[in-house]
Amino acid sequence: MANVYGFALKQGIGAPSEPAVTKTERVERGQVIAHCPEDKLGNNIHSSISGTVKEINETHIMIEPDDVQKAEYVELSSEAPLDRIREAGIIGLGGAGFPTAVKLSHRFEGKGTILINASECEPVLSHNIERTEKNPAEIIRGIELIMELTNATEAIIAIKGHHESAIAALTSKLPEKISIHKLPNIYPVGDERAVVRECLDILLDVDQLPLAADAIVINLETVFRVYQAVDLKKPLIDKDLTVAGKLVDSGAIKTYFDMPLGMKFSEVFDLAGGIGKEYGEIIEGGPFMGKRASLDNYLQKTTGGLIASEVFWNGPEKIGLLVCACGAHKERLSQIADSMGSEIAGVEYCKQAIEVKGTLKCTNPGICPGQVQKVMALKKAGAEAVLISNCTDCSNTVMSCAPKMKLPVYHATDGSMRACNLKLVRRMKSTT
Repeated sequence: MANVYGFALKQGIGAPSEPAVTKTERVERGQVIAHCPEDKLGNNIHSSISGTVKEINETHIMIEPDDVQKAEYVELSSEAPLDRIREAGIIGLGGAGFPTAVKLSHRFEGKGTILINASECEPVLSHNIERTEKNPAEIIRGIELIMELTNATEAIIAIKGHHESAIAALTSKLPEKISIHKLPNIYPVGDERAVVRECLDILLDVDQLPLAADAIVINLETVFRVYQAVDLKKPLIDKDLTVAGKLVDSGAIKTYFDMPLGMKFSEVFDLAGGIGKEYGEIIEGGPFMGKRASLDNYLQKTTGGLIASEVFWNGPEKIGLLVCACGAHKERLSQIADSMGSEIAGVEYCKQAIEVKGTLKCTNPGICPGQVQKVMALKKAGAEAVLISNCTDCSNTVMSCAPKMKLPVYHATDGSMRACNLKLVRRMKSTT
């Protein structure tokens, strides 16, 4: 369907939202078009544009935009800050999309810490750091609002130490109870449990939430959208994101602020100057945890990046998969292996990968015990090379043994990193 915006009814964790509009209805920018089901986990969906509802199906509400769009939006009607956050439909904008109002409904008794995840953990992605440099005062205001809501006694902004400009912008405006913790430049230092470990020196069990450490972890863009909802009465209708890779401007990494939700991916790439003639796949998200997408998909609340990857290299006849809880999982690695034209000889899992409620969790994210045994098992299974999804430390350990076994190493991030002219994830140093 040409020239329409698509709003997914299920965005983030929880139940799909229920349509609050009808076909042919006229809607305004900021208007609620789908409600979170009563007494269920989920979020409201608002239109990012003014236009006419063209279709409502099981998964999306399709809206044709007016020729002229205004910056104004339908303001939130709730009075209490937490109610505004809930009404705004804000969810976590750096991960799976957990409803923010639910997370911030907890009130600490005694000591409590808000940990702002400003790590920009995935390589290539850069919009959180640039937002920090652009709007430090608004981010600080968002943190203060969250501290008031949760009765937190302190807040810590967790950010990689090499982001000096962003740190300087924040430092000039920091109030007494908000501090900065400089993270090492490794992946996955932005994992929720890694943030707790780095900032509070507490290693949570794989099934524990940050509340077990008297902490709440919240993504930096989510903090900014909280400020907008509470102070500006603005619903979540826009998204910051990074667009990169095999563009006409080859290898470019471009940051965009306040892109309207519901925009088709192809239109987003057009704004970035268009995609080059050859590319391997479209990745929604970052190089490590991103998923394969289509140019016909639509921008959602959880979309943080769009990468046109390098054309797939031809792989060996047989390849072994080494799955890490911190990176691409078995299904994604299998997809990449198939695109390389390789048959899967065997699958091994990092010894720190523990299954919790159907998903893999690392016992100590980013700190690896060694992978020699797993790589040897893949070679014994007939693998002529290994395809890994490992974190920085795990990748280092694989590189310490696989070449000695005459096994070439491929990484799930290769297509993204090559497309952006960045160093491949192989032997990596931990730096600040």
